[in-house]
Amino acid sequence: MNKKDAKLLNGLALAYMGDAVYELTIREYLLSVGQTKPNQLHHMATEYVSARAQAAIMAGMLAEEGFISEEEESYYRRGRNSKINTKAKNTDIHTYLQSTGFEALMGYLYLTEQTERLDELIDWSIEFIDQQKGRV
Repeated sequence: MNKKDAKLLNGLALAYMGDAVYELTIREYLLSVGQTKPNQLHHMATEYVSARAQAAIMAGMLAEEGFISEEEESYYRRGRNSKINTKAKNTDIHTYLQSTGFEALMGYLYLTEQTERLDELIDWSIEFIDQQKGRV
């Protein structure tokens, strides 16, 4: 997919890709730090990829002045403002929409091949959650 086409995708399509990219990166991270037990892997992954975690990450990014560019924020809003036709599981709709915005941003960066920036935001996300969980 070329960059121009990726920029034309709706927020939910971007979130669809961003969800997969972010989850895969988190799984690779957990294996790289020595986690190998399947049940523990699933539990730990959820700490990073749940809607609640993603909403908190995005709030943290937005709170840091100038950390997210205007363009990046517009793709976050595109996902957050999407019309959702399903009921959010295990969370309220506001949190679910914020996490959809986070995933849309990840999808946008991935599909436009901004891998350095994508890696930077995912690394920041991992550090953010690790600090929240007292692992740092």
